[in-house]
Amino acid sequence: MPHTLRHLALIMDGNGRWAESRGESRTVGHMAGIESLKRCVEFTAKNGIKYLTVYAFSVDNWKRPRAEVKTLMSLMRQFLATEVSTCLKHGIRINVIGRRDRLPNTIRLAIANAERLTRHCERLVFRLAIDYGSRDVLERATSNGMNVPIRQALEMAAHSIAGIPDVDLLIRTGGEHRLSDFLLWEVAYAELWFTQTMWPAFTVNELQQTIFWYQHRQRRFGGLPLVSGPVHVLENEFGNSSTGSNGLLAGMAIEATENDDTVGASIQ
Repeated sequence: MPHTLRHLALIMDGNGRWAESRGESRTVGHMAGIESLKRCVEFTAKNGIKYLTVYAFSVDNWKRPRAEVKTLMSLMRQFLATEVSTCLKHGIRINVIGRRDRLPNTIRLAIANAERLTRHCERLVFRLAIDYGSRDVLERATSNGMNVPIRQALEMAAHSIAGIPDVDLLIRTGGEHRLSDFLLWEVAYAELWFTQTMWPAFTVNELQQTIFWYQHRQRRFGGLPLVSGPVHVLENEFGNSSTGSNGLLAGMAIEATENDDTVGASIQ
């Protein structure tokens, strides 16, 4: 029986390389990546996926040129400020995970406002990982002396909403085959999908096909196959229901490239 997808995670890699291949600036790639993110958020909300976590800015992305980091911070602030109304319309709750002590005050204010205004939304929990790294979270969770279960300590260290389930499916675009310090605790039993498609070119149809692949995986969790719940009919960008495509799902042997744009839709 196909598996129900509850928690989807995205490593949105390739914005910069996508733009450079078209003779455009990396900023153009970041802006195009934001549009791709908006499409995917809307799709997940409409198709019954309850949790979406995306890698927007890693703890290592501070190594980028100062001008690019400044641009990315501006784009993230704008995204948080302008998408609140859309999230309220579709019942999407925003939660930003990661460190906040190193972020500009304008971003911290935008985070606080977005989280406050959407805190009662229940259709989808949309988590953006900003200044995030799993090892950083693990270190802070285990070194602060909190006398709480490790899962609760991790949630507190990451500023995460409590009770988020483990990741079911993690997708990384851009051709790389690594996790890049993203959700290491939560992806312990996740299905992993790597595609050469650069994030700005990643379509709702490709997301739909990847979910179809996930739904037909054998997930044993160390034991026998589990029986899962009913499968939602996924609606693609043309309004058609998905029947899957074995041809599109067959290309799993992907060669990694030399470049690593391991950053989110506003970062690549």
